[in-house]
Amino acid sequence: MLRFYVWLYVAFLYAPIAIITLFSFHSSPSLTFPFEGVSLRWYAKIFSDTTFLNSLWNSLIVGASTAAITTVLGSLTALGLARLKGRIQTVFGLLAFGPVALPGLFLGIALVMLFSQIGLQRSLVTVTIAHVLFTLPFFIEAVRSRIEYFDLSLEEAARDLGATPLQSFRLVTLPIIGPTIGGAAILSFALSFDEFIITVFVSGNDTTLPLTIWSMMRRAVSPDINAASVISLGLSIGMILIGGLLVWYQRRLALGARAKDIET
Repeated sequence: MLRFYVWLYVAFLYAPIAIITLFSFHSSPSLTFPFEGVSLRWYAKIFSDTTFLNSLWNSLIVGASTAAITTVLGSLTALGLARLKGRIQTVFGLLAFGPVALPGLFLGIALVMLFSQIGLQRSLVTVTIAHVLFTLPFFIEAVRSRIEYFDLSLEEAARDLGATPLQSFRLVTLPIIGPTIGGAAILSFALSFDEFIITVFVSGNDTTLPLTIWSMMRRAVSPDINAASVISLGLSIGMILIGGLLVWYQRRLALGARAKDIET
């Protein structure tokens, strides 16, 4: 019985994705069964649409910029939090993770008011700023959870052997937490790439891919929307898989290091 409920849950979760993917290859513009044939015409149509291509490029630019900025700010913040102790660490940790508890609608309106007050025109710059604020808590939490299992005495040992703080970080700390930072950066990219609610408020004339798909759906529900959605989904899944491989690689390195310690 439990196995049945598990399969029911999986079907409920992935059936919409399967249907969208299936009809993105439908040769007919009809979005109903029976399935008449397989065709790539909707993908050809969507890749010939300059609006779609521009929005896809904008999403890639914003996602990459968000991941880069979040990686720098998030890594420094996570390292700083790891070195705090007691209540101070708890307070600053809650403050760093606080934006996650805020509804996207509230954060979007607050950012629009802020940008208006400082005279910053809505553009891809404001979208990137908003996405950094949105993804930064997830990055910090992911990296901080890894640093908590890192033995800081290794850095102290490196310094005792004559290494500078920068050298001890580059040669000792970074190789250990590097895969986690890479995975968190990819997660930031994926979250930014798919973000819709906040982007609605802070975007200008240059729209991102989720906004373009939403605009297409407001006009009419057509098969090319399925193709656009599958492309967006494929990019997101690809990023998540790469992040998962980085985490797996990190665990493999950690297990290898433990095995060597046991042998010695």
